[in-house]
Amino acid sequence: MPRRGRTVSGWPADLAVIGRDVGSLLAMESALMTASVLVAVGFREWYAALAFLAAGGATAFVGLGARKAFADAPAPRMKHGMIIAAAGWFATAAFGSLPFFLTAHFAPQGVFTALVPAGVDYAQSSLVYFRDPLHALFESMSGWTGSGLTMGIHEPSLPRTIQWWRSLIQWVGGVGVIVLTVSILSRPGSGSYALYRGEAREEKIHPSVVSTVRTVWKIFVGYTLLSVVVLFVAIRASDYGATLPLWEVAWQALNHAMTGLSTGGFAVTDGSIGTYDSPLIETVLLPIMALGAIAFPVHYAILKNRDVDRLWGDLQTRWLLVLFAVGAVALAVQNLVSLPATAGSAFVETADYFGLAGVAGGPESDAVRDAAFHWVSALTCTGFQAAPLGAWSDGGKILLSGAMTLGGAAGSTVGGIKIIRGYTISRGIRWQFSRVFLPESAIVNIEMNGRRLSRTEMDREFSEAAIVSMLWVLLLVGSSVLLVNLAGPEFTYADALFEVASAQGNVGISTGITGPWMNPWAETMFLFNMWVGRLEIIPVLVFARSAIYGLNP
Repeated sequence: MPRRGRTVSGWPADLAVIGRDVGSLLAMESALMTASVLVAVGFREWYAALAFLAAGGATAFVGLGARKAFADAPAPRMKHGMIIAAAGWFATAAFGSLPFFLTAHFAPQGVFTALVPAGVDYAQSSLVYFRDPLHALFESMSGWTGSGLTMGIHEPSLPRTIQWWRSLIQWVGGVGVIVLTVSILSRPGSGSYALYRGEAREEKIHPSVVSTVRTVWKIFVGYTLLSVVVLFVAIRASDYGATLPLWEVAWQALNHAMTGLSTGGFAVTDGSIGTYDSPLIETVLLPIMALGAIAFPVHYAILKNRDVDRLWGDLQTRWLLVLFAVGAVALAVQNLVSLPATAGSAFVETADYFGLAGVAGGPESDAVRDAAFHWVSALTCTGFQAAPLGAWSDGGKILLSGAMTLGGAAGSTVGGIKIIRGYTISRGIRWQFSRVFLPESAIVNIEMNGRRLSRTEMDREFSEAAIVSMLWVLLLVGSSVLLVNLAGPEFTYADALFEVASAQGNVGISTGITGPWMNPWAETMFLFNMWVGRLEIIPVLVFARSAIYGLNP
C-alpha cells in the first residue's frame, strides 16, 4: 500500500499508480488501432492505414511510456480504481479520436466524393466532419461509452476502416475497456477488483475477478458470432439485402451484431435499421439487444448449468422482461392515441423518409411495430432506430426518455440508472413507510434478489441507490434545460429531455438535435453526459474531488 510521501520515479505514488494503469489502457487501445490497419489494407484504404498506424504509434508511445515509467508503482486500491476508471475512459476516448481525425486529414480530396454512394442526395462523405477535433472526440466518446449518437450522419459514405473502428470501440467498450485490460494484463491479487469496481461492476461469476472477466468475454464473443450468423440470414432475406453482394451482407451483419449485442447502436447504413424496412430484421434484433441488457452472471448460469429458471428467477431479468411487455404496449397505445394528430406527419414522414409510401399495413401497424422496436432499443440502451422519432408526439418521447433513464440490468452492457437501483428505491420507500409502525428494537430482515438484508444493510443500499439516482436525474434535468436553450426554436423541451436522456443513458437514438450542425457548447456538454453516464457519476465525482484536493483524506 502506498505511504504518504512515497514517490515512484520522482512522482507521488498515487499519481504513479494512476499513470501506470491508464497507460495500460492506452497500450491496449494502441493494439486495437494497429490491428485495424489490416482492415484498411484489405479495403485498400491506404490513407486510413497510415492514419491508424500514426494513431497507434502515438497512443503506444504515451501508454507504454507511462507503464514503463511507473512500473514499480504499487497495486491500485479502491480510491485509485475510481480515478483510473474516470481518467482511463476519458483518455481512451481522447486517443480514440485520433483515427477519426487523422483519417479525415490524410484522405486525398477526391476520396470525399468517391466515398459517396450512387443515388443519394448528399455530395460529400461524412468523413469531412471528423476534420473538426471536437467532432472526432465526440464520435470516439460516443463509441467507447456505447452511446451511439454520431457526427458521421451518413454512415455508408464513411471509409470501411472508420466503419469498423466505430463498431469495434462499441464492441470493446460495451463490456468495458478496463475489463478487457484486467482480463489480459492483470494477475490475481494485483488490484484487479479495484479496477473492476471502479467501472461500476460488482457481480462476480467466479471468486477471481480475472477469471470472471475472461468468462464474460468468452460469453460475449460466442453471442457475437451467433448474432452475425442470424443477422446475415435475416439481411439476405430482406428486399434490401437481396440486392447486395454477399460480402456486403456479411459486413453489415458483422457490424450490426457487434454494436447490437454491445448495446451501442452505431450503424453502417443510412437511417440506421430503418434502411432495411424489414420486420424480420427488427424482430431478430430484439433478442440480440435483450441479450446485451441481461447481467452476465445470468448468462453464465444458463449456459454452464442449463439453469433456464434464472431468466425468471433473477430479479433484474424478470423485471426487464416485464418492462419489455408493459412498456411496448404502453408506447403502442400512446402512438395509436396520437395517430389522428400525427398521421399526416410522423407516420407519413416515416414512410416518405424510407421510401415506403403506400406500403400495406398502414399507420396503425407502423405504430405498434415502431413502439415494440424502439421501446426495446431504448430500455436496453442500444439506440438502433427504425423511424425518424423527431416527428413523434411528446408523449411518446417522454415514455422513451423514461426507458433510457432506467436502462437494463446492472452487470450487463447497458447504461442508465439500472433496474436494480429502481427496484431498490421502490422497496426502500415501502421500507421507510413500514418501519414507522415498528418498534425501534424490532429485528427485521428483508429479502431482495435472493439476499437477506438487515435493517442497516437495507438503509445503506437504499441510500446508495437514491443518491446515485438523484444525482443522475439532477444532471439530466439541468442538462436538458440548458440544451433547450441551445438547440433552436424548432425543438421542444421534450426533444431536449429525450436527447440528453439518450446521451447520458448511453443510448444513441435522436430526435434530430445531435449532428455536426449542433451548437458546440451542446456538443461539449454531451461529451460530459456520455462520460458521466458510462461511469455512473460517483467515479467522476471522486475524480473531480481528487483533482482539487488530492487523494489523501
